Amino acid sequence: MSYVAKEKEFETGAAVAPKSHKIRITLTSRNVKSLEKVSGDLVQRSKDKDLRVKGPVRLPTKVLKITTRKTPCGEGSKTWDHLEMKIHKRLIDLTSPAEVVKQITSMSIEPGVEVEVTIAA
Repeated sequence: MSYVAKEKEFETGAAVAPKSHKIRITLTSRNVKSLEKVSGDLVQRSKDKDLRVKGPVRLPTKVLKITTRKTPCGEGSKTWDHLEMKIHKRLIDLTSPAEVVKQITSMSIEPGVEVEVTIAA
C-alpha cells in the first residue's frame, strides 16, 4: 500500500511556515580578536531571532611558513629569516529561512574578516 500526501491540506487556509534551510557561515581571518567579535555578534543576532545555532566551531589554524635568506646577493654569513602567517577559521551553522539570514548578516563586519555563506536545501 502506498501513501500519497494530500495536497488539499495546504489549501485549507492553515498558515504554512516558510521553508527553513541549513545555512553554514564560514569566517576566515588573520586576526583572532576581530574574528571572535564578528562570530559572537552573528551568534547573538541569530539567538535574538530565535534560530537554531551551532557554533562557532573553531577549526585548526593554518600556519603558512616561508624561510628565506637575509642577503640578496648570497654573499656573507648564511643568515635566514623565518616568516609565518596564521589563518584562523570559524564555522557557524544555522537553521532558518533565507530571508532571515540576510537580516543577520547585514551587520558591519570588521576589516580583515572574510565571510562565506553557503545555503543548503
